[in-house]
Amino acid sequence: MEIEKRLALIEEVGEEIITPEDLKDLLQKKKNPIAYDGFEPSGQIHIAQAILRAINVNKMTKTGCKFKMLVADWHAAANNKLGGDLEKIKVVGKYFIEVWKASGMDLENVEFVWASDLAKDDDYWKLVLQVARANTVQRIVRCSQIMGRSESESLSAAQIMYPCMQCADIFYLKADICQLGMDQRKVNMLGREIGEKLGFYKPVIISHHMLMGLSEPPAESADTVERAIAMKMSKSKPDTAIFMTDTEEDIKRKIKKAYCPEKQVKDNPILEYCRYILFERFEKMEIQRPEKYGGNLSITSYSEMEEIFARGDLHPMDLKTAVTYYVNELIKPVREHFETNSAAKKLLEQVKSFQITR
Repeated sequence: MEIEKRLALIEEVGEEIITPEDLKDLLQKKKNPIAYDGFEPSGQIHIAQAILRAINVNKMTKTGCKFKMLVADWHAAANNKLGGDLEKIKVVGKYFIEVWKASGMDLENVEFVWASDLAKDDDYWKLVLQVARANTVQRIVRCSQIMGRSESESLSAAQIMYPCMQCADIFYLKADICQLGMDQRKVNMLGREIGEKLGFYKPVIISHHMLMGLSEPPAESADTVERAIAMKMSKSKPDTAIFMTDTEEDIKRKIKKAYCPEKQVKDNPILEYCRYILFERFEKMEIQRPEKYGGNLSITSYSEMEEIFARGDLHPMDLKTAVTYYVNELIKPVREHFETNSAAKKLLEQVKSFQITR
């Protein structure tokens, strides 16, 4: 694939790229750069972590990138997820991988790496120590949003270690590209700041969009990243997220009460589902409507849908009905996998039995 085509595809993934010039230089030098992302295993996986992640990973691997997906079990324990119980966290990590297997992710070009395996290597902890020594406590605390925390919270000593570990992950994994969400931006920037000082390099940062939760978004804020974090889909608010094993009735109920004001395009979670997920997986969306309201619609692109909705020619309830159908079509194979595969079914039962802690 030509450089310009590779860049264009990666630009579809990156809501922010730091820097475009560094990315182009990297692609010119490396046919198969290493990109990485990491996830805390902490409860059921939702559609943004599963299908949207698969869409983005597949675009990256199509450009020649080799992906390392870090199953951040030690990080989750440090952040007190599942009460810090590492064995439970590992079960959830296995469940995440099982979901990705059924979500269409290009697993031939994805390597799953467990943080607990990194932790067995003394060189990893030496690197964590290097990162810690190169920064003040105040600088590390400023990265607390990567854990879903705020700078004003009282952090444990383990949580202070977390950003040091995540920054070290970049260089230990030899990642050329940090391909995480916008909420992870601060620690990736830390990696760019100190990489060369530690004898490494400046990683390219490709931050993907974070899918909105289904509830009404918060008021406008001067800090766009903080607002995006507040708006994102969250496991801790189950009615604002579609989980990968939700029933058809669950999906219908959640989308029916989702925030979707008539004619409003900005901060509309239902339109976000169409833009970032549905039109990535379906060539068109069929909208069923009575003749007295204009009859059925066949929409072939998100831009067309946005224009029709903004004019008021598509009612929110008609849109929600269609989105419910297409979301269920995407989740159905995953749901069936967990119903028919005995090992997967056992993992899901275990995960559902765990008490989720923040």
